[in-house]
Amino acid sequence: MRLKNRGGPGEAPPPPPFYELTIDSVGAQGDGVATFKGGPVYIPYTLPGERIRASLAGQRGRLITVIDPSPDRVSPPCPHFGTCGGCAVQHMDATLHGQWKQDLLKAALGRRGIDAAVVAPVEAIPPGQRRRATFAYRHRADGVILGFNARQSDRIIDIAACLLLLPPLTELLSPLRTLLKAVTRPGETGEVTLSATFTGVDLVVTAPGPLDLDRRERLAAFAGVHDLARVSWCGTTARGTAEPVAERRRPQACFAGVMVDLPPGCFLQPSAQGEAAIIARILAAVGERSPVADLYAGVGSFTFSLAQHGRVHAVEGAKEATLALRTAAQRAGLDRITALSRDLAAQPLEAAELRQFAAVVFDPPRAGAMAQARALAEGKDGPPLVVAVSCDPATLARDLRLLMNGGYRLKSVTPIDQFPWSPHLEAVAVLVR
Repeated sequence: MRLKNRGGPGEAPPPPPFYELTIDSVGAQGDGVATFKGGPVYIPYTLPGERIRASLAGQRGRLITVIDPSPDRVSPPCPHFGTCGGCAVQHMDATLHGQWKQDLLKAALGRRGIDAAVVAPVEAIPPGQRRRATFAYRHRADGVILGFNARQSDRIIDIAACLLLLPPLTELLSPLRTLLKAVTRPGETGEVTLSATFTGVDLVVTAPGPLDLDRRERLAAFAGVHDLARVSWCGTTARGTAEPVAERRRPQACFAGVMVDLPPGCFLQPSAQGEAAIIARILAAVGERSPVADLYAGVGSFTFSLAQHGRVHAVEGAKEATLALRTAAQRAGLDRITALSRDLAAQPLEAAELRQFAAVVFDPPRAGAMAQARALAEGKDGPPLVVAVSCDPATLARDLRLLMNGGYRLKSVTPIDQFPWSPHLEAVAVLVR
């Protein structure tokens, strides 16, 4: 089996010498791991058991040829695979993919001394369901390139389509190049974020320069032609503040039948199916317990489902998200929901505050909830149930170890794969004491 040079367009093939290696496993970033001169080397696009030929530079290698392919190897479905850095393992079949994801979680727990026997099989969300994505762009002399970065590089790979995304997002990629050519200048780089909301696509353009009249008019016209719900501009010198330019319909999400107005660029779970799977696990654990603290609540992805069974106190650091959640609850007449804006990394809920809750749910950013987990562990008479949701196995394992050191017992961990073909993995952990 001969593979093309994986260095990217225009790059020369790697120089000799070449080495024949046997791949032992797949590592945490999706690279095959082999042993060379007594240490590990990492070769992308390889699978366990394969005999391969590669060039090496330190611990990193470049695949030249698969001599003996694994029976678990499949043809990558995306033409951009191998150059685009968005996916790492499209060459891996579904069964091995699920086992690899489960093993990633087990390994992270094991490094913290946590028994991996509590890890359930992976609940996989199929490709084509992603409702939010951020693309990088560069305005060059010959036009605009728009896509994802190459692996471990700031080089942007221009993509025509992405198999992970909902069709309405993919359909906008070509028109976006035309828009970006008109509203940015040669040499400029930035990002565009697309979110498929209940009421239509929400677009945020992040670019250098001020939002002048010409840009406003072009952005508004683009929203009209492509029936976007909203388009916003975020200047790279404006500290990340997105300014709505045209709002034809208020972008909204629907949580447990409650419509929530979405601030520009706010966080949503990557897919509606993944969100539903997480909520099902949370509700099964929490049951009829009340009141519940929903920490890192965002715009209420879990809050409104929890509120169907009792009182919920939602805490979120982003003021715009907290306001959106509170406004939606008031509009729906849900007085059982209270909402507070508070930076939980800097000011976690302490033992005296936690004592009132029958359960705590937290879903922090990738950095985890170390301060809040420590506060929960220190409160010996605190909530008897904690449900931890995480998109990073390493920080989840750290936070679980803190809770377990404080007297909590880990009942279950369910991996939910909202990120096909990548090393990323969501998980829901349930702890009691």
